[in-house]
Amino acid sequence: MTPAGSSLAAANDIPHPDQARLRQTVAALVRFGTRHTLSTTTDDHRGIGAARRWVADRFMADSAVCGRCLTIETIGDRFTGPRAPDGVRIEDVLAIQKGMTDPDRVVIVEAHIDSRVNDVMDATTDAPGANDDASGVALVMEAARLLSRRHFPATIIYAVLSGEEQGLWGGELLARTVKARGWQVASVLNNDIVGNTHGIGGEHVDNRVRVFSEGIQTAADTTDIKTQRATGGEDDSPSRALAKAIVAQAAAHPAIGLMVRAVRRPDRFMRGGDHIPFLAEGFPAVRFTEAVEDYDRQHQRVRVEDGRFYGDTIDFVDFPYLARVTALNMIVLSNLASAPAAPVKATITGALSDDTTVTWASVPGAASYRVSWRLADGTAWTDHHVAPAGATSLVLKNVNIDDHFFGVSSVSANGAQSLVTFAGMPPRPLPGHTH
Repeated sequence: MTPAGSSLAAANDIPHPDQARLRQTVAALVRFGTRHTLSTTTDDHRGIGAARRWVADRFMADSAVCGRCLTIETIGDRFTGPRAPDGVRIEDVLAIQKGMTDPDRVVIVEAHIDSRVNDVMDATTDAPGANDDASGVALVMEAARLLSRRHFPATIIYAVLSGEEQGLWGGELLARTVKARGWQVASVLNNDIVGNTHGIGGEHVDNRVRVFSEGIQTAADTTDIKTQRATGGEDDSPSRALAKAIVAQAAAHPAIGLMVRAVRRPDRFMRGGDHIPFLAEGFPAVRFTEAVEDYDRQHQRVRVEDGRFYGDTIDFVDFPYLARVTALNMIVLSNLASAPAAPVKATITGALSDDTTVTWASVPGAASYRVSWRLADGTAWTDHHVAPAGATSLVLKNVNIDDHFFGVSSVSANGAQSLVTFAGMPPRPLPGHTH
């Protein structure tokens, strides 16, 4: 028996995002005046169209440096809704770093480029959107610049989305696209409002980031929900497994100086983001958001009112903090793009015994498997055994099935670990033993 969490990182080096470059990206996006989804798409210097073209140009420049390792693509479709009653074309700008050996398995890092003021229909007033969400876009672009210099088995998609403020349409468009293309989504990291360290109540927190994840799956049908509840798997959905992996990576890399608060709900209370459409499709997805928020800096027209400043300007973005959040994203992306796929299924047997047998589906390319367990009153994996590549089951002696939860992850030859697949099974009570 060995403690869990001792070998989680795919990369031994700590990434060092360039704070000056992050600032330059945010400043450039702010200079477009407004990036409202309904703003002009024909002006060369103002509006969301010019901003998207600028992002695509930057991605192409980065691709040139790495020998055309990035494929730049703009996807689009028309959406209509209460916040766009006449309809609007939504476009997402993608930089796709194709995987070397497992290109159909993808990890996605995303942020939305559109901004707004108090009136969600106001497409002309300046809406700097420095933190919401130029900070996230800068993170995505810096990750693309640095990670494109490396090679990974799986594909990484760096995505800059539109239409978030009008209805999460950019996220819906991308989720629909990856599903139509048959890509196997290993994870989605949505970064939205990740650059501020001062809360509206006066708090200053620059060493923590929140990660939001769902428990009961949005995409689950009635049978799936019954199974999840019967096996105790409410805290081990794919989204929750991703959040736990992020917590583990932050703990394994203390030099970043960032702790993770894993919030056990899909998003902030009664709010949402571009990871939500991925959850609806059953993909593992989470949201990164700064530890404390200042609501005077969100969805506000820039102004001073009764001596109080309102507006989402670059003055309130903490770039050392944004660099730390960027570094954590990069470590998670590197690990998941280097790891084999997670086991499709894992089950347990051992009722009426003091031993538990964990069984899983084999994974191509797995060098080993990590069988983890924890006491059933906890949320974090505490113990594990390593099984060799050819194994598909493991007997855990004196680990009682009623008192523990179990999971299995696949591990690459260099130690990169997939998400943990919860090991449960539909309830099949033995005759005479139903209580």
